[in-house]
This record gives sequence, C-alpha cells and structure tokens, in this order.
Amino acid sequence: MKIRKPGMKLIVMAFCLPMVVSSVWADQSSVEEKASEITQKYLLTDGHIDVPYRLHGGWVDVTVSAPDGQFDYPRAVEGGLNLPFMSIYTPAEMEEEGGSFELANQLIDSVEAIAGRAPDKFMLVYTVADAKKAMETNRIGLAMGMENGSPIDHKIENVQYFADRGISYITLTHGLSNQIADSSYDDNRAWGGLSPFGKKVISEMNRVGIMVDVSHVSDDAFWQTLELTKVPVIASHSSARKYTPDFERNMSDEMIVALAKNGGVIQINWGSGFLTAQANAYSAKMWPARAAWLKEHGFDEDGPEARQFNKDYREKYPYPYATMAQVVDHFDHVIKLVGVDNVGIGSDYDGVGDSLPIGLKDVSQYPNLVAEFLRRGYSESDIAKILGGNLLRVWGEVEAYAKKGGA
Repeated sequence: MKIRKPGMKLIVMAFCLPMVVSSVWADQSSVEEKASEITQKYLLTDGHIDVPYRLHGGWVDVTVSAPDGQFDYPRAVEGGLNLPFMSIYTPAEMEEEGGSFELANQLIDSVEAIAGRAPDKFMLVYTVADAKKAMETNRIGLAMGMENGSPIDHKIENVQYFADRGISYITLTHGLSNQIADSSYDDNRAWGGLSPFGKKVISEMNRVGIMVDVSHVSDDAFWQTLELTKVPVIASHSSARKYTPDFERNMSDEMIVALAKNGGVIQINWGSGFLTAQANAYSAKMWPARAAWLKEHGFDEDGPEARQFNKDYREKYPYPYATMAQVVDHFDHVIKLVGVDNVGIGSDYDGVGDSLPIGLKDVSQYPNLVAEFLRRGYSESDIAKILGGNLLRVWGEVEAYAKKGGA
C-alpha cells in the first residue's frame, strides 16, 4: 500500500489545453509505474460510490480493510483515490411507501460517522475549499451526492436543508419517475420530462449551490434541465449510448455535445452493462428473471436469496465482463466529440454489484485505467483533468453562482 505524503496531490482545474500525444510506452512496467505515480500525484475524484447504502444493509468498518465490498481506506489509498462522492441513495419505491427523507438522513449520518471514527484518515467535504484542505492534510475527502430526489419530499425548503447537511449534488430521479422528473428506466412518463415542482427544484439547487445531476433522467427531462439551469450540470455516473444504442440510461452523442456546451461533465460509469451492448443485453434478461423468481418465492430483493440467485445465474450463464479497452473507449468517444474538459469518473463502485470490468474491480485499481490512458497517448495534464480537475471546475462554478445570490 502506498502512503501519500502531505502536499503530494495536485489539483488541476480544467483549462482548454489540447491533448498532447506522449511517446509510445513499450515497457509494461514503466507504464504501470507512471500510472501509479499519476494517481498519487493529482486529485482523483470518483463521482459515485455506493458505500452508505451498502453499510445500511450491514455495517462494516471501511476505515480498515473491508473486502466484502469495493471500497475501504487501505484500497482507496493504494489506488490514489482522494475524493469519493458517497451516494446517499434511496430506493425509488420509497417515494410511494414513505421514508425517503428519514433514510437519506440516516445515510448522511453514516458518512459523518465514518469521518468521525477516523479523523486522521477521512474528512467531510462540503466545498471545493474542503477538497483542497483534505489533500493538504493527507486525508480522503468524503463528499456526498444524493441519488434520487425523493427525500426532498415535495418541500422546496428541503433543498436548502440537504445543502446544509452537506449534499453537493442531487440525482433528480432514479429507477422510477418521481415528484421531480421522469426516469429513463420507467415507461411511465408522468411529466413528459420535468414536473412543475421539479423545475422549481432545479432553480433552487442553482440558488443554494447544489450541482444538478442528470444521470437516470429521461431524455426529455435532460433537455428541459439544460434549458432551465443557470450553471453547468453533471452526469455523475453515465456512459456513452453509442455503445449501448437501446439503453436510454446512457447519454446520446447529441446529449454529450449539449452537456459540454453547458460546461458540464459526464462521469463514465464502469458497470459492464453500461459499457457494452453484450453485457447490457445479458442484464436485460437476468434482472426480469430475478424479479420474477423473487416474487414467486416472496423473497426480498436485498436479501441473501437475491444474492444467491445472482451467483447461480452467473454460474449457469457466464457474465460478459467489459475489458479495460472498452472502458477507455467511452472516454475516447466523449473526448473526440467535445474535448477533454467534459469527462470524468463515476465508477458506481458498490452500486453495480459484480459487473465491473476486468482490471477495475475495486478502488485500488484506478492506476490500471490511467495506464490505458498512457498507452493511448494521453498527456499527464489531460489525465489530471479526467481524474478530478474537470469536476472541480464545475463544482466551483456552481458554488460561485450561489455565492452571488443565485443571479
């Protein structure tokens, strides 16, 4: 495990520099060494990691080695991860059932507990300035993004409430259309995009300095969001639809271009089903079969029986994991479309189960991604933007707008 020294990390904000082609890396050990050096040198942020909900299902101590999941402190240090966004995720079904607001607060409490139990290792991060302080003091900064706007609970004042609790972005919806927006996963498009309340939520998020996250929303909701927002938006964990043509959850070329024109960032999701049509088709068959089996037997979707079903299904039908090359193809595609200033990392660790690509199975393996960037001729400065500089630029612009009074 590599230990960072204070001041070792660098923050690189996104400026319009061209991608410089580096020399060919003929020696495998040298490229791997350089990749590890880069991940330890620059700010590395991951826009979406589902640790809080994982811990809600059964507490484990991620301040030490916790190999049952994909994130813990030792592996984060090894991989060079400096700023993970902890996902405050509430299941879509809870909007109708009730309890989203309460669960979101419990998950925020759990992130606070992680930092509180190990203040020498972790620091809560609410602002760009906090992110810098975390690096300067040699700690991993824990920022928070709320996945699913349901906890707002039809009360516009709750946007400010969650800003005060440390939420830095809100994913407007999740697997079902909700009070704010239609979901890309839901055939029920109740609003034709954003709801009237959702439009107010976006304006309020701009005002208080919470980044708007368009992952999970329908295409119509995406376009309407761009019309309304006064600041850049993010897609915290989405990939390029070019490689999964029938998967609305990913972003089309037209959407990526518009997002870049808005100044925003798409952070590539590493679930294999987001990366290749083959893996996406596999999931499209497995999940309905799983849901039918759970319903038939009366089992909970988060229970041990569901996990066993996944294991048994994959033993019978081997899963087509994406390769490292296929991961970087998504980055390449975005960069060819709009340049290097509008792409980042949104792995979805602890959120996409056992579907992660070969070589990116947990937070220790970011250097493998950087090594592939180097092999493809990416310059160090451009890699630094992808690792974190681009997202910090957006976050800073959102903060600046809010400090001006949202005007």
